[in-house]
Amino acid sequence: MPTPDYQMPNADGRFGEFGGSYVAETLTFALSQLRDAYSRYRHDDAFERERKNILFEYVGRPCPVYHARRLSEQYGGAQIYLKREDLNHTGAHKINNAVGQVLLARRMGKRRIIAETGAGQHGVATATVCAREGLPCVIFMGAEDVQRQMPNVQRMRLLGAEVHTVHSGSQTLKDALNEALRDWVTNVDDTFYIIGSVAGPHPYPMMVRDFNAVIGEECLKQMPEAAGRHPDTIIACVGGGSNAMGIFYPYISHTDVALIGVEAGGSGDAHCLHAATLSHGRPGVLHGSLSYLLQDEDGQVLATNSISAGLDYPGVGPEHSYLKESGRATYAAVSNDETLAAFDDLCRLEGILPALESAHALAHAKKIAAKMKKDNIILVNLSGRGDKDLASIFKAKGWKTE
Repeated sequence: MPTPDYQMPNADGRFGEFGGSYVAETLTFALSQLRDAYSRYRHDDAFERERKNILFEYVGRPCPVYHARRLSEQYGGAQIYLKREDLNHTGAHKINNAVGQVLLARRMGKRRIIAETGAGQHGVATATVCAREGLPCVIFMGAEDVQRQMPNVQRMRLLGAEVHTVHSGSQTLKDALNEALRDWVTNVDDTFYIIGSVAGPHPYPMMVRDFNAVIGEECLKQMPEAAGRHPDTIIACVGGGSNAMGIFYPYISHTDVALIGVEAGGSGDAHCLHAATLSHGRPGVLHGSLSYLLQDEDGQVLATNSISAGLDYPGVGPEHSYLKESGRATYAAVSNDETLAAFDDLCRLEGILPALESAHALAHAKKIAAKMKKDNIILVNLSGRGDKDLASIFKAKGWKTE
């Protein structure tokens, strides 16, 4: 169990045995530059003032916590609170990280920005901040995700980003990340790669976590004001895991608060019809770091399945792997059907349309709330809003969009 003086990663970017930097030699210098720059600016007063000012004036932070009373009554047992990341500018937590990394890119003199995206929210956030900074922006997105997240593709293009559709592999987030890495290798001198999750080589898992830790930092102040104390349990969805690490990290030393990450159970365990990496995977190297990975007996990466594009990824951030191994966090999976039911519940009981990613966390809260006492508190990180998912939801329900 991590101690109250939890300090991760170490100097080599390791969270226990996980993490590190497994990259081509052509990226070694670029990563060294990035580590040096982040080490210099992460505690720089001017950098932090500018970052926090943008989060306040432009993003709209702090976003509130909300007591979902009708949802709590419906589920029975525990009181459910929501951290409303869906109220941020661009509609999700992703902009927290995009702001920080673009400010870092400017200080490093990098004038071209690239990013990968699955559900499109990281792409939209990156395109948004690049528009604000006047920087050219290229977004890589799998063809499958382009089809199911077309509203976000349109938003990225309206914001001035160039969207590259990736047709290789499963045409999802994994393949978009592969193409982004290839671009970075080719254009490493003038290009800054904004990874959107707590995955990839060191220092990305640490850096993305730190920029998203504003979520949990706000909750540490807001929950005692809203509920009288800290929650008993925090629940967040996990694909790569950035929103979860953002809310988990400030609470790691609060060992009386249970941390639960929820993965995509998809349509079943058979033939890997899911994206539940921590539930069904084993350690391996993907996209520059050692972490849990969905792979076959020969070490080949398996295809995944999820109704939510943002969770449709065969890997996971190395810090989540460490938290699982240490026992500080636990991880569960919920199915597509359970996710859709939780989506409907929040829409009809609270008037909030959650992202399908966030609905996974709600579905697990539904499972455990009834087993808890009325004065227990569950805090769910509502990582994004569901406008982007309407086509997928209508398709799953068999509803016509015309």
